[in-house]
Amino acid sequence: MNMQEIAIKAKDASIKLSALSGEMKNRALENVAKKLQERKNEIIEANREDLLRSEKENLAAPLLKRLKFDESKIADVIDGIKSLISLPDPVGKTISSTELDEGLELYRVTCPIGVIGIIFESRPDALVQISTLCLKSGNSVLLKGGSEARETNRILAKIIEDATIEAGMPQGWISQIETRSDVSEMLKMDGYIDLIIPRGSNEFVRHIMNNSKIPVMGHADGICHCYVEEDADIDMAVKIVTDSKTQYVAVCNAAETLLVNEKIAGDFLPAVKQQLDKKGVEIRGCEKVQGIIDTKAATMDDWATEYLDYILSVKIVKNMDEAIEHINRYGSGHTDAIITKDKNKAASFLSLVDSGNVFWNCSTRFSDGFRYGFGAEVGISTSKIHARGPVGLDGLIIYKYKLIGNGHIVDDYSTHVKTFKHKKTHKNFPI
Repeated sequence: MNMQEIAIKAKDASIKLSALSGEMKNRALENVAKKLQERKNEIIEANREDLLRSEKENLAAPLLKRLKFDESKIADVIDGIKSLISLPDPVGKTISSTELDEGLELYRVTCPIGVIGIIFESRPDALVQISTLCLKSGNSVLLKGGSEARETNRILAKIIEDATIEAGMPQGWISQIETRSDVSEMLKMDGYIDLIIPRGSNEFVRHIMNNSKIPVMGHADGICHCYVEEDADIDMAVKIVTDSKTQYVAVCNAAETLLVNEKIAGDFLPAVKQQLDKKGVEIRGCEKVQGIIDTKAATMDDWATEYLDYILSVKIVKNMDEAIEHINRYGSGHTDAIITKDKNKAASFLSLVDSGNVFWNCSTRFSDGFRYGFGAEVGISTSKIHARGPVGLDGLIIYKYKLIGNGHIVDDYSTHVKTFKHKKTHKNFPI
């Protein structure tokens, strides 16, 4: 099939999918989990091919780490599917209801977006998370994964397609595309595709936005910060910063810059360096940092760099205001954390930092759809649209207005035969 035929089938399938019950979708998800478990050895073998080829092609170490899809990661995505099944069906919920007049009732009810095209990086687990979230939310999905994960993505997409169709899902609700020309064609399909979600660099996301009429939910760089305030508990701060940076470096919610109040820097920096050294982290510090601990010199570029590696830029600031100014200037609007004992300072930080996720006394690595209880995520949006932060089920849902009358006509209101009540009610949509 060519790209237009794929898009047409996805559009047709999305109409059918939007009307399916939550029970039917959950049965399909249960079958996906079952088939992934049954065929895990085939998946691991396909992934081994991708890893060997990518190593020969000198793929960067952080990307190789993302690419690896072993038994542990298969178990994780299966757990994610089970978590997703336990969540309520997001489709058909009444958000609000208004009695416009006697017998004339308006309801705002959730519904799927329709057809979603998602372009993502070399993480096979992302394919499983994205497709199952789209299914639960009643959306068709077109998937374009990184070429590094070609073999793994092929088998995963096939398993998911077969398992869901076997369970009664409509043909064409999921399709995998592989070439750049397919992506170029997909971006022209504004008559069939309702939303594009690109996951990659700022440059890549901007390219997608500039080359399509389809709405784009952008997830670009993850330049995340930890700020250690002057009154922070040093042991807590060391633990949080170390986890934020090293728990898994090759992801967008890992900390890339550490900001430290000058009044605590002398005590805190040697302590955190000791732990970061154990993890093999290279520190790049400003001049003031270099005066306290032995580090490489940070450049202006470091403040705006997503390393996805064992590298951390560190800057000493005068106060929280300077930290907030730095974050809002150099950050990507992803995730930023403050470590402080002062509730009022924390409240100011959480209000003034212009990011989708702002934390107090906890690791930036919590910025994740699964950890938020969303049943994984299709990505993290740094846009200011209907979905921001980790995009789970709610981010893949929109709404429609449903109006029920009994012979009502506008002319009666224009001629003042009748008048609107606009009475807010708390009713669920009745049909």
